[in-house]
Amino acid sequence: MQQPLAYRMRPTTLDEVVGQAHLVGPDQIIRRMVAAHRLSSMILYGPPGTGKTSIASAIAGSTKYAFRMLNAATDTKKSLQIVAEEAKMSGTVILLLDEIHRLDKTKQDFLLPHLESGRIVLIGATTENPYMSILPAIRSRTQIFQVFPLTADDIGQAVDRALADQTRGLGQYPVVLDPDARTFLLSATNGDLRSALNALELATLSTPEVAGHITLTAAVMHQSLQQRALDGDANGDAHYDLISAFQKSIRGSDVNAALHYLARLIEIGDLPSIMRRLLVIAYEDIGLANPQTANRTLTAIQAAERLGLPEGRIPLANAVIDLCLAPKSDTAITAIDAALADVRAGKSGPIPADLRDAHYQGAAALGHGVGYKLPHDYPGGWVRQQYLPDQLRQVRYYQPKATGNYERALAQRLEQLHQMQRGS
Repeated sequence: MQQPLAYRMRPTTLDEVVGQAHLVGPDQIIRRMVAAHRLSSMILYGPPGTGKTSIASAIAGSTKYAFRMLNAATDTKKSLQIVAEEAKMSGTVILLLDEIHRLDKTKQDFLLPHLESGRIVLIGATTENPYMSILPAIRSRTQIFQVFPLTADDIGQAVDRALADQTRGLGQYPVVLDPDARTFLLSATNGDLRSALNALELATLSTPEVAGHITLTAAVMHQSLQQRALDGDANGDAHYDLISAFQKSIRGSDVNAALHYLARLIEIGDLPSIMRRLLVIAYEDIGLANPQTANRTLTAIQAAERLGLPEGRIPLANAVIDLCLAPKSDTAITAIDAALADVRAGKSGPIPADLRDAHYQGAAALGHGVGYKLPHDYPGGWVRQQYLPDQLRQVRYYQPKATGNYERALAQRLEQLHQMQRGS
């Protein structure tokens, strides 16, 4: 059975790697390591199809070392032992360990002495942020390099090479790639070269030859690719980047950016994350500048939940536009976080005696509740008395902002209360 085109076209030298010039370009770190024959273990992390395996394959091809591929999740310790034995016999083996974030402690403990000796040069590949997902013992013994989604030009270079290659590619087929089909192929995979090459091969092999040509149109490429490749694995690093960009765009009042990121979340079907994040935003970023926005957001979320997708996109879009254009205030989250910081730092102090519970026999003898003044018994429902512990009596956690009519009114009321408390 023939391997997929993306597999066959894997680089055998660093010069064949497309993209990632910050790692493999002239005078860059990986090229310098290979040229100096001083390879060190590394972790490559980034979205799927961006060249992690290609770089590992190119390093192996450039150094002529044996190259083995394993998966940290599915391959057993026995597989690692086989690689270690080969390294003992041949001197050095380059091991590409995919999904390295799923390496368990037993396999890690086996690998570590081989990494220390240099017999195994580990190239770990992961879509997860290694600083959050990979065991410290592995991290401390590796260089960590990030790879980025490929540009349309990068993918175009690889596509042209595959169409021309008579041995590994599609050069034996009389393929004519329509300009619109090419534009779609280079942009629709969202920087994922593997998806682009495999879609190109599927289109080529499934399109009949007419008048001596296999003409690949935009419609054929749409059918072969089916769906745009999106970074949105619900458990992956890219997912958190997407959620972060979504919230920051709303916080920054950029309607178009927020709708773009909403569309990406909708396209991967992540309705729960959208709903939760919108409700967080309503309270964290709009907050007291316009509290009614939170009620409207909750209503939109409930409607989307009942409707499901795709119809749920309509109330979600309403909520996003509303949140984007609402005045912004973070005073509530800032206030509670400041209070929490004091509590966690041990700044609390005894509760004033007159505020303590007095609903039991003997409380008065302890002075609990004695002298407490019930505000309802006084004009305006307010009376001057101390509520904070002594060491915090001057603290001001809530600092209002004049970013909306509602919070401006709160600021005026707060200032009035401060003046009354001071007796002025």
